[in-house]
Amino acid sequence: MDANGKSIALAALRNDTLRNAAVGVALAVGVVGVAAPGMFAGMAGFLAERGVHPHAPNLALIAAAPPAVRIHLTAAVTSLIIGIALMARVKGTNLHKVLGWTWVIAMGITAVSSLFIRQLNHGHFSFIHLLSGWAIVGLPGAVYAIKRGNVRGHRRAMTAMFVGGLLIAGLFALIPGRLLWTVFLG
Repeated sequence: MDANGKSIALAALRNDTLRNAAVGVALAVGVVGVAAPGMFAGMAGFLAERGVHPHAPNLALIAAAPPAVRIHLTAAVTSLIIGIALMARVKGTNLHKVLGWTWVIAMGITAVSSLFIRQLNHGHFSFIHLLSGWAIVGLPGAVYAIKRGNVRGHRRAMTAMFVGGLLIAGLFALIPGRLLWTVFLG
């Protein structure tokens, strides 16, 4: 077997292990939820005391948001879903390449559309916009890296953009007072 085949086999084994671990954790949480439903009853009171009121998502708030926010949110959710699939699957396949290009486009739309969202900072850019600039510059650099055969550089850049540009920025989107906070918890 050639080196490429070995790396794909090792990646598949690693991905299977991660997938199995995620399924195991989900099943364990499900079993605990079914076996001891009262265990989580105190959590609702704890959250309510702190002003957190989980409820069904109020999607009307998203529909009423400005177009830049709706475009940004759609592209970000698309990037997140495709990014999770890319992280969990074998790299280097044709499916990876197609999903990868789709992710790059969605991530680019996410980054550029965020530049038009400045309501929270009185019309000015905020520190979160630094992540957008990083993605706008980093996406072409990561594509260039893989085109030149620099798999390690490509992997590092794409993983960093997924974590920083989607996960960390997504956590900032859940700060009290922001749209996603209100949609899900406000």
